[in-house]
Amino acid sequence: MVERDGGHGAGSGPDGEWSWDDAEGVLALAAEVLRTPRVTILPKLSEVLAGLVPHLAVAQLSGVCTYSPASAVGPEELSARITGAELAALAQEVTPGRPWQGEAVLGGRPRPAVAVASAPPGSNGAVLVLVRADPAGRTGGRATGTHGSPEPLPERSLGLLQQLWELLTTHSHHRAVDAAPAHAAASRASASARARAIAELTGAHASALSAVLGPLRSAGLDDATARRNATELAVTALLDLRSAADLDRELSEEPAATAFARLADVVRPLLRHSPVRLDLLAPTEGDRSVPTDTAHTARTAVRSAVLAMLEQDGLTRLHVSWQFVADGLRAVVRDDGPGLLTEDALAVHRTADRIAALAGRMTVEAVPGWGTTVTVDLPLHAPAGPVGAARPLEGLQPRELEVLDQLARGRRNREIAGALHISESTVKFHVANILAKLEVGSRGEAAALAHRAGLPTVPAGPPPALHAAS
Repeated sequence: MVERDGGHGAGSGPDGEWSWDDAEGVLALAAEVLRTPRVTILPKLSEVLAGLVPHLAVAQLSGVCTYSPASAVGPEELSARITGAELAALAQEVTPGRPWQGEAVLGGRPRPAVAVASAPPGSNGAVLVLVRADPAGRTGGRATGTHGSPEPLPERSLGLLQQLWELLTTHSHHRAVDAAPAHAAASRASASARARAIAELTGAHASALSAVLGPLRSAGLDDATARRNATELAVTALLDLRSAADLDRELSEEPAATAFARLADVVRPLLRHSPVRLDLLAPTEGDRSVPTDTAHTARTAVRSAVLAMLEQDGLTRLHVSWQFVADGLRAVVRDDGPGLLTEDALAVHRTADRIAALAGRMTVEAVPGWGTTVTVDLPLHAPAGPVGAARPLEGLQPRELEVLDQLARGRRNREIAGALHISESTVKFHVANILAKLEVGSRGEAAALAHRAGLPTVPAGPPPALHAAS
């Protein structure tokens, strides 16, 4: 239970007793709340507001925290029963900047409450709800008349509550989105490195399994030789996996020759015990630097194409090459198979999404009886984009922008649903609307458009409506 003095116009501040009419005391109170760590700010706010608005519990619906937007403090039998849906319903009645007081369903039944809402520009908005003591001591039902509700709060108290909430939410929003450049850069670099390492290790794991299966499936090797070769490949793969993450962390760029040599080390084991001949053609400008993301995506695309091509019958030869064209890197994989391979065969590896995220392009040209050619073009530099590059996103609703932000991070529907606390079917509905509004045909194209528009970072816009988890 939150301690309170029971008074209506005074509270206990950091220097003892002070009045809410004392401007210096109110400012000291605001500073004390702002200094509080975010995880304990709601209990602190409940404590300092006790003298202004006596209450039983405090709840908030905040757009700053997408993981847990609804939270409450106070007696567990009350705070634990206040739901996000109840707060969202009350939020629909509260206008930002205009305090509200009355009865609302909180914790499963109508209770007297006070609510204030704030919507800093570019945020999802936030609402604060204070559950007031019920003088009638009701256990259920809605009372009528003036004897069943506490006395209305004076306008001055409501105004102070509103201004304190405005200050707190604006500060929290700025702290969330206006990180210092060094911190923001470090955060982006960390996220990029983590995603790249996961993708690299996943691809290496798939390649290692395929390489180990090669000698085990080979009809030309006896059991002992097959086991020995498979063991050697497995040990080599483990050593490569342990060193891959360290290498990725150390490099932001790498010479093209080095990047292609790493590709060769990945592809050769896939064909070691196969009758298929492998031709590798390294880029002529071997000393030219290639961004690590570009080199990684090119290797992933080639590996995926090789794995898909090896599933075909009648294959005798594979050709892999890299070359620089204009201001980009082109990776080509060509086979002499039946020429029936389609782009869908690469979908299992999510290759198209990774290429589109770098504003690249992949084409699959299959000629029956002659073979298949997979061509991947990746820019060496991210496109600058015009000043109004974010305009294509202006037609999206706030929730659609959040879903698109998650798409730009490469997340699937289930991951998006967990991050935004909505159902997977709702995510599918939003994705369909996003594709239609952006006039694109795939998630990868939508992600590429989002990257060009500055995501993942939700662009500023008019304050959207408050929302809660489904």
